[in-house]
Amino acid sequence: MAWWYVFQAFQDSIAKMAANPQQSPLSGFARALVQAGRLKESEAESLLVQAAGKKVSLIEQLVSANVATFLELAQFASEKFGYPLLDLAAFDDALIQKNAVDRKLIVAHRVIPLHKRGNRLAIAIADPTNLRALDEIRFQTGLAVDPVVVEENKLGPLVSKLSETVEDALKNFDNDDINLDFNDESSADKLDEATALEVDDAPVVKFIQKMLLDAIGEGASDIHFEPYEKNYRIRFRTDGILREAAAPPLVIKDKIASRIKVISRLNIAEKRVPQDGRMRLVLSKNRSIDFRVSTLPTMYGEKIVLRILDPGSATLGIDALGYEPEQKKILLDCINRPYGMILVTGPTGSGKTVSLYTCLNILNGPDVNISTAEDPAEIPLPGINQVNVDERSGLTFPVALKAFLRQDPDVIMVGEIRDIETAEIAIKAAQTGHLVLSTLHTNDAPATLTRLMNMGIPTFNLASSILLITAQRLVRRLCTCKKPLEAPVETLLNAGFGEDDLDGTWILYGPGGCDHCKGSGYKGRVGLYEVMPMSEPIQRIIMANGSELDIAIQARKDGVNDLRRSGLLKVKQGLTSLEEVLGSTNA
Repeated sequence: MAWWYVFQAFQDSIAKMAANPQQSPLSGFARALVQAGRLKESEAESLLVQAAGKKVSLIEQLVSANVATFLELAQFASEKFGYPLLDLAAFDDALIQKNAVDRKLIVAHRVIPLHKRGNRLAIAIADPTNLRALDEIRFQTGLAVDPVVVEENKLGPLVSKLSETVEDALKNFDNDDINLDFNDESSADKLDEATALEVDDAPVVKFIQKMLLDAIGEGASDIHFEPYEKNYRIRFRTDGILREAAAPPLVIKDKIASRIKVISRLNIAEKRVPQDGRMRLVLSKNRSIDFRVSTLPTMYGEKIVLRILDPGSATLGIDALGYEPEQKKILLDCINRPYGMILVTGPTGSGKTVSLYTCLNILNGPDVNISTAEDPAEIPLPGINQVNVDERSGLTFPVALKAFLRQDPDVIMVGEIRDIETAEIAIKAAQTGHLVLSTLHTNDAPATLTRLMNMGIPTFNLASSILLITAQRLVRRLCTCKKPLEAPVETLLNAGFGEDDLDGTWILYGPGGCDHCKGSGYKGRVGLYEVMPMSEPIQRIIMANGSELDIAIQARKDGVNDLRRSGLLKVKQGLTSLEEVLGSTNA
């Protein structure tokens, strides 16, 4: 027990120093660094002032000032004060004693209760000189506290994860907590309407904001608010995969729907028909995130889906999209033509809009007049005239297109060709000296042509106006933790690889699992593309009312890689797994 008396004497000495600011104006950790010769006293005082001004810990300020790394500071604290050092990345989160310490103390002091044994509790902490934290935990739990030194940067995410449950958030939110704001130029009237209807949901507003921030931080593309008979769930779509993020009480479903509809300028009294809108979450003076909102009446309430619109995705550049060199060359050649039509096809969420916006960014210049009609315009682009289609007010795609042709355009982008009238006007524009870009919902490039024929577009118009059709899919990109796999030759051949592909020059990779990808083995997504230019043989097939199969066979003869082949190339490059490609494409 001698060590216990030494430990107590050490804590008492630090407590006395902390209680006498005249004797020691520095914190215990800063004083230890000065005594060890790692810092001058004046430097330590300056860093403490800076940390207080930024509302960060001393350790974070030390790292930002390039004094030391998180690991070096953790090692120093462990050696100086004689506490064990733990790598939190190697610790199983499931073993954390979540209920051993009050969550307010976890957040206030940035600690994690690691392990309880008898009357002793191991506490992960970055600054073991924070005696106030240890004392408060000891008082609250009635247990003896054993500090374990960890790296501050690995401690923070776990603290955030444990800070509060959904139920706690709903109980503890108040108006003073709200430091974010939804903003829309014309939302004032709607907000007044909400007030009049007594939508008293300040906690719900904060809860929605928390969900939005969590989704943005995770890199999600969509947020689903889903009511059911006996429960309510919120799901995020990240890298194309849906996962449950929260399960708030069912009683708040109407308040969540009302609040989102108010901010999105939708009719909060209308619950019988679907509605579409838009909202903006203002994070700071320089940053805001836009959301596309869609409501759908279901048996048990309104399901709401928010699409997160990332302004940065439009400026990624064509190299970041994942086109093969030959595909990129064909696409750039076509978008630099003076007139004609370029179509991008694929299912919802396949990245069609990003591809079109990337092309528009390439074309955007002071000598080019670009007009777009979208439902709605997803990403604001400087220098481009963007029009929001509004069916209710009569501003449809055909109306917008007719107006564009009187506006002296060079490039026209139509968000989606949905009917024959839109298709006819777009084709006429492409035939009269304009470059037209648009999207369609079809499975692949050859199917796009037959779809337009079925809509009633004459074959000669298709053959003469369309320059290029691009079909695309998004598949999950392998994380850096990827691992080599062994696969039977028959499996690879059945997937679509040729005998010449199996030459041993490449390695088949599969998902691994690490902290960066949260154990999934995938991080981010990469595009698969089928870039089919309108060659003369394909034009002849169209004029002869050829089938989708005829067009596909000819495209293959022309050297066009279909989606499956493009996916297999990505597998050979080690960018994605064979499983992802097989799950996203047909043979």
